Amino acid sequence: MKSRSMNILIGLGTAALMLGSATVQASPAEDLKAFQAYFAKKFPDTQFADFNNGVYSINESFRQQWESIEEFPPYETFVEKGEEEWNKPFANGKGYASCFGEDVAAVRGFYPHWDVKREQVVTLEGEINRCRTENGEKALKWKVGTLAHLSAYISYEGRGQKINVVIPDDPKAMAAYEDGKRFFYAKRGQLNLACADCHVYQSGQHIRADLLSPAIGQTSGFPVFRAKWSGKSKSGDGMGTLHRRYGGCNKQVRAKPFKPQSEQSRNLEFFHTYMGNGLEWNGASYRK
Repeated sequence: MKSRSMNILIGLGTAALMLGSATVQASPAEDLKAFQAYFAKKFPDTQFADFNNGVYSINESFRQQWESIEEFPPYETFVEKGEEEWNKPFANGKGYASCFGEDVAAVRGFYPHWDVKREQVVTLEGEINRCRTENGEKALKWKVGTLAHLSAYISYEGRGQKINVVIPDDPKAMAAYEDGKRFFYAKRGQLNLACADCHVYQSGQHIRADLLSPAIGQTSGFPVFRAKWSGKSKSGDGMGTLHRRYGGCNKQVRAKPFKPQSEQSRNLEFFHTYMGNGLEWNGASYRK
């Protein structure tokens, strides 16, 4: 009989301990402990605090290239655009600070979280657009452009804060967490792959020229600038949100992606970010 701590890493990630005919669900805290212990064992040369740097935390050659790029990071321009947008007043005279507060550095660490009144997971990008629409402005595109720039600025200002997603002792919050976990471990698409197949079990392995990054801390660096995305943009704007990346991953396994900021996408972000608790927020960042 396997222990609770190991069951998180098998099957669909149900993390269940079978006791005769009864199933005992592991708590989020047990999931977190097992998840982080798995990566500590798999990558013993990587310090825990470094996992927020993705593939650059597990490959020295890639890290050297990345450190060189970070001397003049390509996302810097878009962080500056985000700052300009943050300081631009709405038509009604208010601005983003009227929704998020004056201390922009404190914003990033507040998301994602469970909103008790709305009974749903709320995300940073979702709240940016909510702020806009409640002040008479048009919603921004979810995956690219101004929304990604704003998120990049907010994330950059919030660098160094610890990820501390809280899963409340609330049946509906727990259901959202379990839904995100189920998606993370469930196989899908024509290639029959799960998030966990690439970023847990096969993390550190190559698929052609791509090195599969460990899942722990992946959300900490978003939004990210990707050279691949930049090449597809006439303006060279390679910034993209986390939900843009979720959609791309689903397409790569030949599955129909969920819409950005859908309930499924937000629940996945809730679980995925929780698994990085204790690491520092590190956005905006550069990824290949």
